[in-house]
Amino acid sequence: MARRTADPPAPPGLAEAPAAADETPHYHGHRERLRTRFAEAGADALADYELLELALFRSIPRRDVKPLAKALIRRFGSFAEVVSAEPARLAEVEGVSAGVAADLKLIEAAGRRLARGAIAARPLLSSWSALLEYLRATMAFSGREEFRVLFLDRRNHLIADEVQGRGTVDHTPVYPREVARRALELAATAIILAHNHPSGDPTPSGADIRMTREIVSVLDPLGIVVHDHVILGRDGHASLKGLKLI
Repeated sequence: MARRTADPPAPPGLAEAPAAADETPHYHGHRERLRTRFAEAGADALADYELLELALFRSIPRRDVKPLAKALIRRFGSFAEVVSAEPARLAEVEGVSAGVAADLKLIEAAGRRLARGAIAARPLLSSWSALLEYLRATMAFSGREEFRVLFLDRRNHLIADEVQGRGTVDHTPVYPREVARRALELAATAIILAHNHPSGDPTPSGADIRMTREIVSVLDPLGIVVHDHVILGRDGHASLKGLKLI
């Protein structure tokens, strides 16, 4: 019986390569599909976690970000609450680096700037929906109570929007005479007060009503009008003027 000889080795460079496995990560196709949906149908066609995924694509280019997006929504509740969360709280979620937190806060800042642009050159009393959208973007989802004063000129254009105080989850100290002093410095003829309720319920408290009436009583002799006091919460807003409380 003839002995079988081994096949000769292939010449260098001509060795047969093993079949190449598809090393493209599985999430690449998902990213393109999600981008296409966003481009064709817009943000309203996406769930909050999907919109958050889009935001995270650039922050984390080489990892499946769907689990992180869903974890953030579970922790904070919504897209708006995620980007409004304080960086220290965002960092409590595994996978959120300092860079990811900074990118999320940039989205929040951009949203505020866009909303502010919608009211900057228009009389606020005739742009009420734009004002509410601005206030909602600015403070409705904050984890701490914040008190703002919008100072207006005699045409009801915005002179300045200033935070007069930040407090705990349920209290912010407000000093009516400080509000009056700043209004006089800016030559404001009217103001709109605004603050948020981190609990989510915008129903005015007894303290809210008393504080508002005290500010009205201090500003009235100075000829400065308090147009309204708007309270923001995740569940909507309340207007003290609309409720006939001032």
